[in-house]
Order: sequence, then structure tokens, then C-alpha cells
Amino acid sequence: MKSIPIKLSFAEEVKTFVNIVNRYPYDMDLRAGRHVVDAKSILGIFSLDLSRPIALEVYAESCDDLEKDIEQFKI
Repeated sequence: MKSIPIKLSFAEEVKTFVNIVNRYPYDMDLRAGRHVVDAKSILGIFSLDLSRPIALEVYAESCDDLEKDIEQFKI
């Protein structure tokens, strides 16, 4: 598993992020404190406190291609 800190501030960023992560077969979660949601779920993401950084947890050995695609969201 790899944990990547990200920041999603606006609804348009959430939409773009979900479109990117849905292209990948990896299982992914977003963790904000003790709340965890599916990273591929727009509704799940909006249930998080987006005013704070959140952690993208990718359950894969290597996800360099994904990291490159989400570079704009990384902190």
C-alpha cells in the first residue's frame, strides 16, 4: 500500500480527480482522520472535510503512472 497526501478544494477538482482514478484498476481509498471512503466515489469524497489535506491510499505494489496523473493534487 502507498499513501499519497492530496488536497481537493473545489467541486471541479473532485470531478477531475475521480475521472483520473477511475481509469486505474487499483483499489483506492481516501482517508481524512478516521473517515475512509472509496476514492472512486464522488459522493464519498464530498462526505469528507475537504478543507484539510487527505490521504490517498493505493493498494498496489507500484502506482507510478497514477502518481504522475494526479500530480496536480499532491501536496
